[in-house]
Amino acid sequence: MSSRISINRTGGHSYNPDPNGLGNTRPSAGYRSANPDDPLEKLRAFSKQLEDNVEILAQPLRPHLPAIGRFLIVVTFLEDALRITTQWSDQLWYLQVHRKFPWGLSHFFLLLNVLTMLTGSVAVILKRYTEYSVAGLLSVVIIQGFGYGLIFDLNFFLRNLSVIGGLFMVFSDSMVSRKSNFAGLPSFSETDRRKYFLLAGRILLIFLFLGFMIQGTWSIGRVFVSIIGLAACAMVAVGFKAKWSASFLVIVLSIFNVFINNWWSVHSAHPTRDFLKYDFFQTLSIVGGLILLVNMGPGGLSVDEKKKTY
Repeated sequence: MSSRISINRTGGHSYNPDPNGLGNTRPSAGYRSANPDDPLEKLRAFSKQLEDNVEILAQPLRPHLPAIGRFLIVVTFLEDALRITTQWSDQLWYLQVHRKFPWGLSHFFLLLNVLTMLTGSVAVILKRYTEYSVAGLLSVVIIQGFGYGLIFDLNFFLRNLSVIGGLFMVFSDSMVSRKSNFAGLPSFSETDRRKYFLLAGRILLIFLFLGFMIQGTWSIGRVFVSIIGLAACAMVAVGFKAKWSASFLVIVLSIFNVFINNWWSVHSAHPTRDFLKYDFFQTLSIVGGLILLVNMGPGGLSVDEKKKTY
């Protein structure tokens, strides 16, 4: 104990906490606690609380989210198959008169579409042969665009990009590892392929909202929703707070779908009924893709994932 005691000028004793001079007398430049009054800290705390609340509310549904997402993604294909079947003669008339399809080819085109959409959709729901099912549904999107002459329609193009994004999310959700069958070509692991398909799916999913922004009549409310929605789309694309932003888009698109694409309120003989119905079920498919994103997360190529390493 004597080494810790020193004698001062008055003869008294004083305590020296660092007798060997090993202490650092410079002011600390280390981590300082965050200022709770800082606006950025308040925003960060609010964001964290909101994420926790979303996580709590989604917890009972979480085991069912993959099944719900897969079903919603393929519901537009199921509805389209039903529509072609119930309007068979009208579909044949359109293809033969307006698209100049030969008699036999028009029948084959419609039958191939119906069978591919039904078998592919059921397989996706049951998680069977997912790679082949997704490839079949992707081919339907492409050949219908050319077959019906809608490939150069901007609204159709943007919507179907989002549907393709949803199919990519399905593919990522049930991807299995497979070695390359071609010698000399690089083979990707399941993790590598999954993160690239998740990135492509995230980017493609947001095109539906971009299509919503460029059509319709503008108002103050529409501008406000578009700005917030565009910010959420950017967050989904780069994978920043992806689960929160995807949840926000699910809510916005669901509300928009019910009030704007309300095909059930239009008379069955009205020509716009089929267009509204088509838009309604396509929007449901994009909502399904976003639900899968909420369940799986944004993947390795995202800001959220990179933040975990720093």
